[in-house]
Amino acid sequence: MLTSLESALIATNSLDALILDPQPAETRQRLLRFPLGSQDSALLPLEQITEILRIGVADILPVPEMPGCVLGICNWRGDMLWLIDLNDLVSSIPLFELESGVVSLVVVVVQINGQSVGLGLPQVQDIELHDLERLQPVAPGLFSPQLQPFVLGTLPEVDGAVLNLAAIAQCPLWQRNIGGDT
Repeated sequence: MLTSLESALIATNSLDALILDPQPAETRQRLLRFPLGSQDSALLPLEQITEILRIGVADILPVPEMPGCVLGICNWRGDMLWLIDLNDLVSSIPLFELESGVVSLVVVVVQINGQSVGLGLPQVQDIELHDLERLQPVAPGLFSPQLQPFVLGTLPEVDGAVLNLAAIAQCPLWQRNIGGDT
């Protein structure tokens, strides 16, 4: 019969064997899924998102002589936040044409070259875990020519594109209209 000390030592040795085995590193990242257009969806790495908030349409100040994808500006934490209609930017259906009578929209705040920019969306759907090491290059013709430059890649067996925030940041629209050096 084993003493309680011997039982404890055997249990400890069993636990040590479990603890000493290296755990595989978690390679999956959290991605925010949101609708893009009327039937598609897209993903954006959560680590690139500063905040997600809801803004009333009445709180958006339109800016004259801007491209259609620039919704305007609003107050965010005491600063001016440019709001971009991501659907319109990628030549999909503009937000206000997707649904009539929209009173508010979801804004995903991201940092683009040190400047905060809000990407206007009708809604966010979910946060998903995916391994971005499995990201595949975009096959020609898979996405519209207007969306293609903003796609980082696709994931096997996952519907939707993973968007490239750097490509969105380098869009000539930003340089010409909302910041000069962004």
